[in-house]
Amino acid sequence: MLEIKDLSFRVDGDAGQELEIIDNVSLKVEDGEFVVVTGPNGGGKSTLARLVMGIEQPTDGTILWNGQDITHLSVTERARLGVGYAFQQPPRFKGLTVRKLLSLAYGSALPEDACCQYLTDVGLCSKDYLNRELDSSLSGGEVKRIEIATLMARNPALAIFDEPEAGIDLWSFAMLVDTFQKLHEKGENSMMIISHQERIMMLADRIVVIDHGRIRSDGPRNEILPTLLGEFACECDFKGAAK
Repeated sequence: MLEIKDLSFRVDGDAGQELEIIDNVSLKVEDGEFVVVTGPNGGGKSTLARLVMGIEQPTDGTILWNGQDITHLSVTERARLGVGYAFQQPPRFKGLTVRKLLSLAYGSALPEDACCQYLTDVGLCSKDYLNRELDSSLSGGEVKRIEIATLMARNPALAIFDEPEAGIDLWSFAMLVDTFQKLHEKGENSMMIISHQERIMMLADRIVVIDHGRIRSDGPRNEILPTLLGEFACECDFKGAAK
């Protein structure tokens, strides 16, 4: 179980003042739970994910993983404990093939059919990608899908996805949603997904809305999602009336 207690993250602003990016956030992700974190752009969603993974260090608060305090552990140490992360903008590794990357994530050499299945699950034609390098010849969307496949091969106990829909075409997105649903149905892993997509939110057990660095609402999908959709409809009606 992931438990975040009174977490805050501040940075220095341009005028020398402190900016509160995450402000006293507390939440839990239970074993096997699928949680979607959503909210306005710039509200702190991705920062929260980066704090959980250890990419950023909090100013205050505590992060517990299965009862162990991991607040100041490195990314590598958290990964060894079973926490995995898929970046919104994945890095590239020139000279490293897709097949080698998947095997590294898995922990041993993966058979070709297993590699192909992971790639198929994220909407890639496996035969076209297995021996390609992760260099500038791949588009941003391709690299994004390969990274998600890599995280699936690693099979962490807690998988954190930062806007997995970014840069992915609609056909591949549909396959990705189906993959998330299948992963959740297995009940073996917890998932924390940063997303604005309704189709991803519809899969969640729980939705957490973060706005201005604070939790605005947190509850079961069937309680939170209708409210969010209602807010969006009202906003669209207001903009239409203003034209």
